Amino acid sequence: MSTGMLGVSTPAAGDRPSDRPYLRVDVVTIFPDYYAPLELSLIGRARRTGLLDIAVHDLRDHAVDVHRTVDDAPYGGGPGMVMQAEPWGRALDAVLATGPVASVGSRDRLRSGPAHDRPLLVVPTPAGTPFDQVTARRWSEEPWLVFAAGRYEGIDARVLHDAARSMRVVECSLGDYVLAGGDVAILVVVEAVTRLLPGVLGNPGSLVEESHAAGVLEAPTYTRPARWRGLDVPPVLLSGDHAAVARWRRAEGLRRTAQRRPDLLAVVDPSTWDEEDRRVLAEEGVLVGRVDSGAPVTPGVAG
Repeated sequence: MSTGMLGVSTPAAGDRPSDRPYLRVDVVTIFPDYYAPLELSLIGRARRTGLLDIAVHDLRDHAVDVHRTVDDAPYGGGPGMVMQAEPWGRALDAVLATGPVASVGSRDRLRSGPAHDRPLLVVPTPAGTPFDQVTARRWSEEPWLVFAAGRYEGIDARVLHDAARSMRVVECSLGDYVLAGGDVAILVVVEAVTRLLPGVLGNPGSLVEESHAAGVLEAPTYTRPARWRGLDVPPVLLSGDHAAVARWRRAEGLRRTAQRRPDLLAVVDPSTWDEEDRRVLAEEGVLVGRVDSGAPVTPGVAG
C-alpha cells in the first residue's frame, strides 16, 4: 500500500484490476494543511476506492537552512519576495525519485513514447495559458500529475527550465485575476480533473449534460416542490415528454451561452446546430449563417 501525506492509503499496483483507471497526484506547497478538503466528498471517495492517489509535500522540508527559508528578494529589485530555486529543485527531485509511474499505476494508462513516462508538472500562475474543460479532460488521461504551488511573487524561473529536463511542464491560469498563491488554483484543477475519471461520479450521465461538455452552458435546474414562493417550475419539465425536456434544456443552454458567454459559440461547430438552435440564437441576437456548403461559419453577436 502507498500512503500520501494526507493519510489516505490507496492500493498498490498489484491490488488493482488492469481495467481500472488510475491517477497519481503530487503537490508541493508551503501550506500542506490547505489540502485537507481533498479528504472529502468525491475526491476523498476516489482516493479510498483506489482511483486516485494524492501526496502533499511540504516545500520547507527541502530548505537548506535551519530557518527553513524558501524565499528571497528578487534580482533587479522590486516589491515582494521570490521563491528560491534550490528548495524547489530538491523537492521536485524527491517527487521524481518515487517513480517511475509504471510502478504505481496501471501500465495501460501510459502513453507511448518516453515523454509520457514522466509526470506532467502543472504550475498555476496568472501568466499561464487558460485552464478550461478541454484541458481538464486531457489531463484526466494523464497517469501522473505534479503541482507546484507558488507564493509571493512567484517561483524562480530557472526552476521550470530545470524541471523541463526531466518532465513535461505547463503553466496554467484560472482566469484574469490574481490570487495570493497557487494552492486555491490547484484545488480547483484537481477537482475538475478528478471528477472526469471513470467511476468517480455516481451518474456518468452528469458529464454529458453539464456546462462546457458540448461547448455550451448548462440549462437551469429545478427540483421539488413544483411551486415555491409563487415561482413555478417550467411546465415542460413536469410533462414526462423526454424529447421535449431535452429540447428545452438545449434551448435554455444556448440562451444562457449567448447571454453570458457568447465567446464560447465561436468555437462550436455550426454544423451541429439545427434549425431550432438557430432560431433560439437569433432571438438572442446571435447571427448564424447557414451551413449549406460545409464551410465553417463563425457566429457573431448583433450590436
